[in-house]
Amino acid sequence: MKVEIKEPNEIRRKGIEVLNKELGPLGMTCFIRQFDTGIGDYTKERHTLNENVKINDILKQLKK
Repeated sequence: MKVEIKEPNEIRRKGIEVLNKELGPLGMTCFIRQFDTGIGDYTKERHTLNENVKINDILKQLKK
């Protein structure tokens, strides 16, 4: 299949159209979300969130 598409908006539209056709709306959304880099510093945030968490606390939660 040869398709000549020159405009970025047309490429995006055609890509979404094909993804939707082949994967369905949910599959298309999951595929597109793989390329979202998000915002912030994930590593720094994880260290801050988990700085007071102890392994014994995690084990207790798992046993519940």
